[in-house]
Amino acid sequence: MLVNSLPLNSKVAQKPGNIVTDMDGDKVMLSIEQGKYYNLGSIGGEIWDSMKEPVQIDAIITHLLNEYEVEVSVCKEHVLTFISNLLKEELVVIED
Repeated sequence: MLVNSLPLNSKVAQKPGNIVTDMDGDKVMLSIEQGKYYNLGSIGGEIWDSMKEPVQIDAIITHLLNEYEVEVSVCKEHVLTFISNLLKEELVVIED
């Protein structure tokens, strides 16, 4: 899925079956289904945590803009890219 094809009002949620832990301030994850490790980083971990329940992408962006000093366009691009990568790895799902 292309980054700019993800509508900001899409709801995303974690796909079950992943083991996630904190490691020196970063979140790391083991996907049982994929058999791979992922380092989500600290901000990626924050995005991951926000997707425990289905959440709109624009709500994630708004939260990060309130927490960090970052340009709106940069935040939006990074969040959409991160979520697109998670979708490609089948770690999250788009909810209806």
